[in-house]
Amino acid sequence: MGIITILWEKWTEFKRDFYKITLAAMVAPLMYLIVFGLGIQTTSHGEPYLYYLIPGVVSLTTMNGSFNAIAQNLNVQRLYEKAFDQVMISPTPLWQFILGQILGGTLRGLYAGSIILLLTFPIGTGLIFNGLSLFILFLNGAVFSSLGVVVSFLAKNHADVPRFSNYIIMPMAYMCNTFFSTEKMPHGLREAVGALPLSQTSNMIRSIASGGEYSLSGILILFLYLTVFTGISFWFLYKKKNL
Repeated sequence: MGIITILWEKWTEFKRDFYKITLAAMVAPLMYLIVFGLGIQTTSHGEPYLYYLIPGVVSLTTMNGSFNAIAQNLNVQRLYEKAFDQVMISPTPLWQFILGQILGGTLRGLYAGSIILLLTFPIGTGLIFNGLSLFILFLNGAVFSSLGVVVSFLAKNHADVPRFSNYIIMPMAYMCNTFFSTEKMPHGLREAVGALPLSQTSNMIRSIASGGEYSLSGILILFLYLTVFTGISFWFLYKKKNL
């Protein structure tokens, strides 16, 4: 019931701000597609660059949507509304509160990514997006939702979350196999960036979209990130750290 309560809260927030959330999810990805995909007429891996770009933009959109849906709001609730004090004394199990937040952010990210898929569908690229693609995007959203929970605990003030986004999330959006392949990076940096969750997601979504296979190791890496971030979130809440 605790998870359902959190999801109902997220659903109420989504209905209230539907147009704002939808427009926010559309603007930046569409600019990427128009400027890089249509404005720059080039090829990548023997096909139009737009075909290479779409899977990466969908992947980074689920990342941004999931992270932003949780990190900022939860941080405000913790610092200014003191919502965690109410959570601690409520009958809701703490683990359900955390999982509800992660699941709510994941669904928000998946919604944002689905919008981009719908907008690019009329282009007729022939790219394949199936149930496995949605599962990987869901898993990617869960990773960054759980990261958003961790950041909401770490942030000491309202400005810390945007700073973290600028230092961590934005570089990943540009470097993690989204706009160009990590294969072109020098050794060392290539392996480090390639191990990041968005790199794994972009690679798998792009492979499936072109008719290739997914990577089991990539899915395991995403599960590993999700486990670590969720575990850290549990530690903060159960140890009453930074509440």
